[in-house]
Amino acid sequence: MNQKVRHILDTIGEMFPDAHCELNHSNPFELTIAVLLSAQCTDETVNKVTQTLFQKYKTPEDYLAVPLEELELDIRRIGLYRNKAKNIQKLCQLILERYDGQIPTTHEQLVELPGVGRKTANVVVSNAFGVPAIAVDTHVERVSKRLGLAGKDDSVLEVEKKLMRKVPREEWTLTHHRLIFFGRYHCKAQSPKCDICPLLDICPEGKKRMKIKKVSKTS
Repeated sequence: MNQKVRHILDTIGEMFPDAHCELNHSNPFELTIAVLLSAQCTDETVNKVTQTLFQKYKTPEDYLAVPLEELELDIRRIGLYRNKAKNIQKLCQLILERYDGQIPTTHEQLVELPGVGRKTANVVVSNAFGVPAIAVDTHVERVSKRLGLAGKDDSVLEVEKKLMRKVPREEWTLTHHRLIFFGRYHCKAQSPKCDICPLLDICPEGKKRMKIKKVSKTS
């Protein structure tokens, strides 16, 4: 691993030593539902919805015991709720048929579940089953490209592969959480805190932004 990558990992580690999955859950099944709901939606909103959702629905059978319309109503504050409600019921049906009502433990099995893509599968295997993984969400993608860990035109899959190559395997899950915290609370999409960023000296994007700031101040 090169020095620049080590420096980035150590710095964000110092900034966010307690970075973790912010979706509230108490088992792999709840985590899978929460991650499925979180697509194009903030963790904060998901946590508000699951607070009551997880009291009402404890098992896959519970989700299948109500009409689709009722489940839609229960998650209506979430973006794309109709589609997600449909996927939740399909997912519950499938894990009852194939996996005895349990969430499967491998990435390959998880991505076959309705509504579960690579990112969701990575979050579930790493947080629920302790398998090293890097899930690339919007924060991870943005930060990786800004810091030059990935190319600016790279696809989500290319970003994931580059991070997996550059970061030691045993640090994948922790790095994923720290990059999310760094992107969510520091290197934000609209107003990144470049002026107080400890990584400014090695960040091409940050240098460019600070230069533009200087020019606009002097002109």
